[in-house]
Amino acid sequence: MNLGYARISKADGSQTLDLQIDALTAAGVAQEHLYQDEASGKRDDRPGLEACLKALREGDALYIWKLDRLGRDLKHLVNTVRGLSDRNIGLCVLTGQGANIDTTTASGKLIFGIFAALAEFEGDLIRERTMAGLAAARARGRHGGRKFELTKNQIRLAQSAMANRDTHVAQLCRELDISRATLYRYIGPDGALRSHALKALEA
Repeated sequence: MNLGYARISKADGSQTLDLQIDALTAAGVAQEHLYQDEASGKRDDRPGLEACLKALREGDALYIWKLDRLGRDLKHLVNTVRGLSDRNIGLCVLTGQGANIDTTTASGKLIFGIFAALAEFEGDLIRERTMAGLAAARARGRHGGRKFELTKNQIRLAQSAMANRDTHVAQLCRELDISRATLYRYIGPDGALRSHALKALEA
């Protein structure tokens, strides 16, 4: 099944979703399988994207108009697509710089691999700077480390809740007293544990 996601940044009428919706429909996405948001791409609370990711199943394909409709930044984009790939869900980009990306094909996977390599390189640089900063701090007698926002029990509860398609993320966040961004650092939309959760569980 093909699902489509469209997003515009402004909800004041100065932008419309028509162009994206027309393109997604022409690509074979049925109207009832279109999801949309009217919000900045930098926002974590995008209910349309959240619902779309939850609705996707193994063997489905997610269609978007441009790459910037999906990801907040390169790292978020790569993590999102990796999550889709792990669930055997394809991504097809219709236009823009990522128009050749179709992870249902070998060439599309290769192109996205370049994006992933760049994100990994960026992450390595950040980790290198962080480790250097911690080493410098320890040399001066200061010790630090990031505390986990969720307990192990809370992580397991959130994992079970997110695996349930009927779960309301906003309500879950209120119950755990955390933001959506914090929740998604630990748990994917389908209930999959992310690296932050795995580190917390191993601690």
